[in-house]
Amino acid sequence: MRVGLCLRLALLMAATWLLQGCASLKGPDPTDPLEPLNRKVTAFNDMADDVVLRPVAVFYGQVLPTVVRKGIGNFFSNQSDVMSFFNSLAQMKLQAASKSAMRVGINTTLGLGGIIDWATELKIDKHKEDFGQTMAFWGVSSGPYVVLPFFGPSTIRDSFGLYIDNKTDVNQQLKDTAARNTLTLLRLTDKRERYLSLSDAVKQASLDPYTFTRDAYLQKRLNDIYDGNPPMMDDFEDPDQPAPMVAPNRPSASGNQMPLPQTPKP
Repeated sequence: MRVGLCLRLALLMAATWLLQGCASLKGPDPTDPLEPLNRKVTAFNDMADDVVLRPVAVFYGQVLPTVVRKGIGNFFSNQSDVMSFFNSLAQMKLQAASKSAMRVGINTTLGLGGIIDWATELKIDKHKEDFGQTMAFWGVSSGPYVVLPFFGPSTIRDSFGLYIDNKTDVNQQLKDTAARNTLTLLRLTDKRERYLSLSDAVKQASLDPYTFTRDAYLQKRLNDIYDGNPPMMDDFEDPDQPAPMVAPNRPSASGNQMPLPQTPKP
């Protein structure tokens, strides 16, 4: 079964569970009205991680030398710079787009397809942008926090963004199904191996890993959307409501800031 099909099935399962749970499940946190359902999906993901994902990632880290794993990580990071370039353009972040283009050009040529990250050595900063951030930039609300089967923390908007990112990923353009699926599984394994120590620390240090992961994810996405400079809580009209997960302004073609249309209050 193709990995792309697995992604579509996982998102379909999440959508089905959300539709079934919305009518009867209510969480105490306004950012997480589906908390009871999300906790069940989290428990399923934890079981799948303990049985399959974590053992494979541990084996991967033990078998491959650090330098090889570093090269693999750089290779996939170079591919993500391609999508960051297009999403930066879509958000009219021309400087970030130019840096992503330079990174791809340098690392693909001098870095042997991205295995060696010469761009970082040359102090060309990495700017990661995804389609979820692009939708937020243009005023699409995040919707409730959700936990996707196998893919973990997300929101309604970021779940759709994940699907688009997967469909437009460089690896997904390969015509060879076996090569495409092999690269996708290798990327997932490499990512899981890099987060082994972090996931273990969260489980050990948190009284409630679910709440910690949820709050950390939402804070990180807010930070990503506002390019590292999220507004203070005092800036919100209603501090009792969750932080707005959309960028406050969008630039005009001239580069100036143009305010987003304001939603009238009821």
